[in-house]
Order: sequence, then structure tokens, then C-alpha cells
Amino acid sequence: MSLALFGLNGGVGLVVNLLVLFLIVVYLALIYWTYLDARRRIEDPVLIACATAASVFPFLGTIVYTILRPPEFLEDREERELELRAAELELRQRIEQSCPHCEYPIERSYLRCPNCERRLRNPCRKCGKPLDPRWGICPYCETEVRKQRPDRDPRRAAREARAGRAGAQRAAGSRSDGSTRRERSTVAARPPQRPGGSGR
Repeated sequence: MSLALFGLNGGVGLVVNLLVLFLIVVYLALIYWTYLDARRRIEDPVLIACATAASVFPFLGTIVYTILRPPEFLEDREERELELRAAELELRQRIEQSCPHCEYPIERSYLRCPNCERRLRNPCRKCGKPLDPRWGICPYCETEVRKQRPDRDPRRAAREARAGRAGAQRAAGSRSDGSTRRERSTVAARPPQRPGGSGR
């Protein structure tokens, strides 16, 4: 026995042999654990092989891998991405199923919003079903539909109306200024009349 060379015989030698065997089993188990954990966390097979090769260095490679490994499993990441996609889809559906003016919940068959009473869709002139403004044909009765112009913003229309009124007032003011200047020039061109009225 090799331990007998160092003078370790009997019970002490057995304990040392068991300790060495335990360390070898733990070492092999850590290599296997690193391989399995890397497969669950990393997609790239080259990186999986590198992590497993690093764990061949006794204990130190596994510790370094534990520090540098990705924080979540691939399954958890895919599940989180699916939840994000589902949340985005639900949000998009809620936006589509709400009034664009007051965000009140509506249904696709509504022609007007029950809250703000704004027109949402126009009915088909043939079958009366509600039509989306982007449609060029009624999908229910195949009647051609003229695409509607989007409603103008009322604030923009009010601004344009105010600008038009201001322009008209400026034009009227410039006309009145011109007429007063002409009157002043004609008054200045007339000779002053003497008091008495006859000009003798």
C-alpha cells in the first residue's frame, strides 16, 4: 500500500484513503454538474465545452464557472420572452378595443363611442355592417368602399380658423390705413378756404 511508505497504517491510513476517494468523487461530480448546468444556461455548444474543460482544473474551474455563468436558465428566459410577447399582444388588443379619443372600452361592432359619442366607423351603405376606415371593400357584402379621410384634429382646425381671421383683420386694417392716408393726402392738397365762404 502506498500510504504505508509514509508510515500511515491502520485506521489513519483508511481515513486518508476514504478522504482521497471522496475528493475524487466530488471532483468528477463537479465536472458533470458544470456540464449539465452549462447546457441549461448556454446555447452555444462551444461555450458549453469550454465551461466543462475549465472545470477539469480541480475545484477552481468550477468556482470560476459559477461566478461567470449566465444568471438564468434558457427555459426561464424563453418563458419570460413569451410573457413579454403575450403582454404586448394584450396591450395592443386593449388599444385596438378602446376609443382613440377618450380610451373608453369599445367593441368592434360599435359605430360610435358610448362615452364621447365620436364616430368610430361608418356603416356599409349596402349591408349596414361597421367598416374600418382603412378598408377599401366591405368584407361582408363585397361592396366597394371609398376610403374615408381621417378626422381632422379640432385643435388644428381652430388654429387655422384663428389664423384666417387674423389675416382677414390685418388685410382690412391695411385697407383702412390706405384709405385714411388717401383722405389725408387729398385734404392736404386742397387750398385752405377763407372764412366767409366765397373766396373773394
